[in-house]
Amino acid sequence: MGFPCDDVVIIRRGQKKGDPSVITINCPDKLGLGADISRVLLEFGLNVVRGDLSTDGKWCLGIFWVLPADGLPKTIRWAPLKQQLIAACPTTRPHLLLRQLAVCKPKKSYLLKTSSMDTMGLLNGITQTLWEVELIVHKMIATVTPDGKALNMFCITDSREMLHEKRRQDDLCLRLKAILGEATSYCDISPAGSEWGGLDCAPFYSAYSASVIDLCSDNRQGSGKVVINIDNSLSPGHTLLQICCKDRRGLMYDCMRILKDFQIQVAYARLATIAKGGVEIELFIVHKDGKKITDPVKQQNLCSRLEVEILQPVRVAIMNRGPEIELLVAAPISISGQGRPQVLQDITGVLKSLGICIFKADIGRYLVEDRQWEIYRILLTDKLDLDLSSSHTQAHIAELVRTRLAG
Repeated sequence: MGFPCDDVVIIRRGQKKGDPSVITINCPDKLGLGADISRVLLEFGLNVVRGDLSTDGKWCLGIFWVLPADGLPKTIRWAPLKQQLIAACPTTRPHLLLRQLAVCKPKKSYLLKTSSMDTMGLLNGITQTLWEVELIVHKMIATVTPDGKALNMFCITDSREMLHEKRRQDDLCLRLKAILGEATSYCDISPAGSEWGGLDCAPFYSAYSASVIDLCSDNRQGSGKVVINIDNSLSPGHTLLQICCKDRRGLMYDCMRILKDFQIQVAYARLATIAKGGVEIELFIVHKDGKKITDPVKQQNLCSRLEVEILQPVRVAIMNRGPEIELLVAAPISISGQGRPQVLQDITGVLKSLGICIFKADIGRYLVEDRQWEIYRILLTDKLDLDLSSSHTQAHIAELVRTRLAG
């Protein structure tokens, strides 16, 4: 018998500025639970500065000490955070179990269309609003016409599975029109047509395919140092995985996501920050069949993927496209089909802070070198006091975006 829903997640907020808040999670175990929990924490702008997670294979207890990530708003939406964490946990209560089984079904895709005069930070405001009402953007096409009108189309899914209801649609459009900012603005929601391809990934074909393939390649060198060790001698039933690297936003999520993709069960995990901005992670793991990770090839594949994803959780580049400047961001999609949270919001937030307008943008889900990626392509509008063609300026923008996404 499970705990009452309110006891599944307990949040004790820090008493004074700089004190971490403590989140305790007590629920049935499942494969990838650590990845699902850490994804929610990343989505709400929280860094895990210390964490302990243990399970007996049936029940899991996790305690996480968290702080707002640097460079992000310090106001955390605690009530929605708790709701999302509860939703990520399995339950033994029948009425909640039926709801979770429904969540596992493929979500229906909708097409959201908006039209208004373009303003600074418009896309950032729209994406923030969509996130606040629990809508997920999977694909997007946005453009600005010569007369200054912003036309945006978003392929979205609803975490609440209620977007078919007129009341939900009306509430969304009312919120968006407050962002669009004029009486003649337009908002429409309809089921997404087959031309949007649902949430499937298509091969990436364009005149610039080579640059995208290079951006997504595992051969690209990341910055920093990662030490990863695997030891099968310390436990009779589990493999010990040790990771030592520089701390950054989303580190726990990226490590847990890889383990989930490799169908690896975590029996115990400990994360602790150390001196000079470092972090140590220890995990006792087994394959989903309950066996230790003893195959040298599987060990090497796991360590290689962890190193790549720790050093390069997202790929960022700025390229000259003839007279235009394009910001290109690639984020991996997990095997479960989930993209990295908050990427569009973070990108547009950086551009808004720099006073850079977006001329055209699109998001697509693509298959590049046998891996699934969300590719963000954003054409930037020239700014009078900022030379976007300068390599120094481009490097500065790319670094700001990279730092916001995984700094």
